[in-house]
Amino acid sequence: MNESDIMLAKAANAMIVGFNVKCDSKTKKYADQSKVTIKQYKIIYEAIDDLTLIIKGMLTPKYKEVSLGTAEVRNVFKITGSGIIAGCYITKGKMTRNALVRVKREGKQVFEGKISSLKRFKDDVKEVAADYECGISIDNYSDIKELDIIEAYMLELIPR
Repeated sequence: MNESDIMLAKAANAMIVGFNVKCDSKTKKYADQSKVTIKQYKIIYEAIDDLTLIIKGMLTPKYKEVSLGTAEVRNVFKITGSGIIAGCYITKGKMTRNALVRVKREGKQVFEGKISSLKRFKDDVKEVAADYECGISIDNYSDIKELDIIEAYMLELIPR
């Protein structure tokens, strides 16, 4: 490893990985000044393990959508201080507080957001299962109408 390796790594905004190589003090000092990371290994599986962790951290996470449930808006209430509350009947699955939702009207998506509150009668609840009624309010959305469909989902991290 020498100073030209450091210059190349700096230009590429990269790190240097060395296996069974030495780095003299002058080169090490130049790397520190240039803010280039040097990783040195004597055992190959340690290098592979570290590089795997580094690469996984650099990859953007991928998510898959998991459906939670569907609700039909049966009534709309305007509550002073709380805003618009959708009186809903859960037709499939369940609704959970803070779930991501899509609001559909006549088969077309009109809004995508997040549940801000979920109530069963006057109690705040974490979830409401199918065949029950509940009140749902959605963050930053007040144009809810009767017969709208609310689809709840979550994003699940896909392991790599």
